[in-house]
Amino acid sequence: MTAQTYEQPLRIFIGYDHRQAISYNVLQFSIFRRCSKPVAITPLFLPSLPLTRTGLTPFTYSRFLTPWLAGFQGWALFLDLDYLCRADLAELFALTDDRYAVMVSKNAKRFEWASLILFNCGHPANRVLTPEYVQDPQQCRNPHGIDWVPEDLIGDLPREWNHLVGYDPPRADAKMVHYTQGMPVFEETKGSEYAEDWKKEHAKANQTMGWQDLMARSVHSAKTNDGRIVAKLHPDAITR
Repeated sequence: MTAQTYEQPLRIFIGYDHRQAISYNVLQFSIFRRCSKPVAITPLFLPSLPLTRTGLTPFTYSRFLTPWLAGFQGWALFLDLDYLCRADLAELFALTDDRYAVMVSKNAKRFEWASLILFNCGHPANRVLTPEYVQDPQQCRNPHGIDWVPEDLIGDLPREWNHLVGYDPPRADAKMVHYTQGMPVFEETKGSEYAEDWKKEHAKANQTMGWQDLMARSVHSAKTNDGRIVAKLHPDAITR
């Protein structure tokens, strides 16, 4: 019998904030509809994690649990909530280099390096990132500066993979757009770069076909006396 080979999903962890669920929905939709490989997307929902430490967002610190959640094996991607994916994330994973413990886009704002992190989860340097370590501010002091990893173990990703709207000079080829000053759903940020792209993605993420197109020929439909096709639960449905 011939051995089967399987495509392992790309593991992606997204920080979740219940105050802006719309951002999570648009981001995950923008990821899987462009990706050429299967993806396994996990929201970092704080109540489900062995962590209570928070900051500006519920996922301020939970992002650093990514290697632990991945069983300290393989590569995994963490993303802030406020992104739009405009490219195939398989291309990003193709940039992984086992020489590094983490890979980030080293843009001018170092505090934003941790907004998109490719974790080499099995690297010895990441073994320190346990729930106990991340929870303790005395040990885990400046993780957003990637302080648990020596500088020579921090790989650099092309800038288009973490384009900071409002900080970086405008560009037309951004692959991951980071609305770090706020999603363009807000009045204060509605005219920001790539605002229309996000709005179009939001519209696609929340669309649906009409019931007649989706269900009229299914076992869940029925006719009425006047020949209309309705759901079986409709009061005029003839279900005999």
